[in-house]
Amino acid sequence: MTQKNILWEPKEFCEKSNIRKFTEWVNAKYSKNFKEYEDLRRWSIESTSDFWESILLYFEVKSEGGYQEVLNSERMPGNRWFQGLRLNYAENNLSLGSQEELLLFFNETDEKKKVSRNEFENHAGAVQKFLIDSGVKEGDRVASFLPNVPEAMEALYATSAIGAVWSSSSPDFGSEAILERFKQINPKILFAPDGYTYNGKKYGKTDIIKQVTNKIPSIRRVVILGEEQRGIRDSVSIDSILKNKRDLSFNRVPFDHPLWILYSSGTTGPPKAIVHSQGGILLEHLKLLGLHYNLNKGDKFFWFTTTGWMMWNVLVSSISTGATAVLYDGNVTYPDNYHLWTIAEDNGISFFGTSAAYITHLMKEKIRVNDRYPLEKLFAIGSTGSPLSNEAFRFVYDNIKKDVWLASISGGTDLCTAFLGGCACLPVIEGELQCRDLGADIHAFDEDGKSVLDQVGELVIKKPMPSMPIYLWNDNGEKMFETYFSRYPGIWRHGDWLSITPYGSAVIVGRSDSTLKRKGIRIGTAEIYGVLDEIDEVKDSIIVGLEMEGGEYYMPLFVVTDSTEDFDRVKKKIVEKLKVGLSPRHVPDDIIRVSQIPRTINGKKMEVPLKKLLMGFPTDKALNIGSMANPESLKEFQEIAKNIRKDKN
Repeated sequence: MTQKNILWEPKEFCEKSNIRKFTEWVNAKYSKNFKEYEDLRRWSIESTSDFWESILLYFEVKSEGGYQEVLNSERMPGNRWFQGLRLNYAENNLSLGSQEELLLFFNETDEKKKVSRNEFENHAGAVQKFLIDSGVKEGDRVASFLPNVPEAMEALYATSAIGAVWSSSSPDFGSEAILERFKQINPKILFAPDGYTYNGKKYGKTDIIKQVTNKIPSIRRVVILGEEQRGIRDSVSIDSILKNKRDLSFNRVPFDHPLWILYSSGTTGPPKAIVHSQGGILLEHLKLLGLHYNLNKGDKFFWFTTTGWMMWNVLVSSISTGATAVLYDGNVTYPDNYHLWTIAEDNGISFFGTSAAYITHLMKEKIRVNDRYPLEKLFAIGSTGSPLSNEAFRFVYDNIKKDVWLASISGGTDLCTAFLGGCACLPVIEGELQCRDLGADIHAFDEDGKSVLDQVGELVIKKPMPSMPIYLWNDNGEKMFETYFSRYPGIWRHGDWLSITPYGSAVIVGRSDSTLKRKGIRIGTAEIYGVLDEIDEVKDSIIVGLEMEGGEYYMPLFVVTDSTEDFDRVKKKIVEKLKVGLSPRHVPDDIIRVSQIPRTINGKKMEVPLKKLLMGFPTDKALNIGSMANPESLKEFQEIAKNIRKDKN
């Protein structure tokens, strides 16, 4: 076995951790003698019902009614959990936390707002009364494209307290992207900002509000964050609502009652509307945040996210642990690359969550956080969104903080959680996710559908988890089956390439639908990006593999560099690094300089849509422009596509 580079070991951190306390509780409750994390994990997937009931009991979830069984069947899809049990997501998160300082809010302009428990509950109660007075009932939809501000979280909690269904997009979405999502679900109420600030600039949203409300007739009232606007029908300012403070009341609903609707990225078609349950999300997030992120009362939990990314939903659940949720609205690098770390230092943030892209950016910019700030209160850094390269792992320890737990995690919008990632009782090994999470029966399948270790395979989940979608909106079950279960009947196929080590850690090597197949060898795109991350001149990149006519396989690499760089020199450096670091098979057929890389609104590289575009699909068939953060990047690639077809024919 190749020598592994251990970057951090838990030592006494493990002894005081929540995962250790939970293990001891399980040992006593179920007459077990688990000593290692892997023993606990195996029990959690072999005894599915006992494990998920243990989460309900251990965290003392408030509920009423009884249940005959935890799970009606382990065959997927169509599982029913805790039938007969009634609870409320908002009630439990608020009652389990008990902290006085519930929220901290920051933005680009150094605004800081503290929100106490009493203030939050009174505001949420005021919004709840407004919703009820506006005719919102259990099961009705409430939509929002508010920024990541306290009012958005208060509106979510008011909605879920009623038993209505929340759905959120980010304010930087264009009108088409918002309409593609919200037209599917016919919301009664829309929360929207009069504008938002990003990178020091204010962007008005009044015209988009008008377009959305004109095209979605189900919207009865519009709640405006900011100044009330003329010409927006049935609108009211959120400030006027919040003046009427009320106690928040809770409607306990069935365990599988819908809580919120999230959306797939929608890169090649309309986004899928993914519905999660109140009980399923409650249990999953208690497990994730309490056991895997080790959050406790007094901690301050930050994750940089917009309201259109599932990590916002995880962030707003964190108050259940007693931690203070830290919200941020704006650009992570404005006014400079140290802005977020200044906030972390000045406010004693305990857990700093972000994206792999942000850490890679800091690395490329040669930022040394530890030269400015000791970050004494910081015990963990979380990273997700895409695989974190080996060099980025080392960068965290060399340039941010030496003694910190780096939790590189992976999961998905589909389950609204991470199912690979952090464990306070395991070492951090360079380039690896520490573990498969509790209750997540994850395997790597080879081409024959057999579970394999130490080789790349398809990421599958063989046992149900309660945060799996209860259904897709406006779907009779066909789309749900086709999306997740058609490849392996009864088994969830997630769409990532995964390698599981013999000692239980994992490596994500890219999306399985964007896998490169060079001379009979499967290559995960993350392998190549990991090497490119080590090249300072390469600011961004994307690689695709194209099956051309006549059986030819063409693998171009597109890179972003400063215009002043000698590109021939950069290309030679890329070729040499890929040959030495990986293999000659990993060297692309062409290296092409572009001004920017096509990305989704959530920042993911659009590998599959770009592949379709370059293979000759019409633009509207290759991708969904409404899902793009930078649609202006397409013009460049449309010209490249023409040249490829000309050269290859």
